[in-house]
Amino acid sequence: MLAIDGLRVWYGPTEVLRGLTLTVPEREIVALLGGNGSGKSTTLNAVSGFLRPEAGTITFARRRIDGLPTDAIVRAGVVQIPQGREVFSGLTIEENLELGAVTRRDSAAVRTDLERLYARFPRLAERRRQRAGTLSGGEQQMLAIARALMARPRMLLMDEPSAGLAPVMVREIAGVIDELHQNGLTILLVEQNVGVALSLASVAHIIRDGVIALTGAARDLVDNPDVVRSYLGG
Repeated sequence: MLAIDGLRVWYGPTEVLRGLTLTVPEREIVALLGGNGSGKSTTLNAVSGFLRPEAGTITFARRRIDGLPTDAIVRAGVVQIPQGREVFSGLTIEENLELGAVTRRDSAAVRTDLERLYARFPRLAERRRQRAGTLSGGEQQMLAIARALMARPRMLLMDEPSAGLAPVMVREIAGVIDELHQNGLTILLVEQNVGVALSLASVAHIIRDGVIALTGAARDLVDNPDVVRSYLGG
């Protein structure tokens, strides 16, 4: 469904992605793992249109999307859930969710989807008039996921969904991700928690210095020393 080929991205004088190539099959969870500064978030931001590649191609559902504006990429079906959740803290939960549907014009279906998500996330339903900034970290992550779903994506890009969460909430978020996958969503998952990532993904790519250093079935990478070395920077 997603194909990245020879992607090169620079931040100022620094080349962060140096010809990165990977694919994400439809209806699969693919993990992108690596140490800090390896290029994980840069990859997601390039796919989302927040960064413009210097070279390479990004194809989604057989359509080139590199160079498209972010709103066009969302309408094509690719939605990113950013690191740090980035909910609008001064707005209510419902207002945050409505902003997730800003690229849509089917207002009746938007209301239907809103109620469906409230049924899936009852804690959000109970607090729908509450400001998002008053939620716990786990509740804000649920809100970020629900807000992304309001765009009716075909593919989610998830950047560190378990970061900063208590273990019980990490398990709950992992359960939500697995449920989304079971319901047919394709997911590219960036995650520092190796255990969570490899328990959810079918395939994992290890990124180091802006290129894919290792690819394999997630179950085979759990005890691979290359994974540990990637996180330790060795």
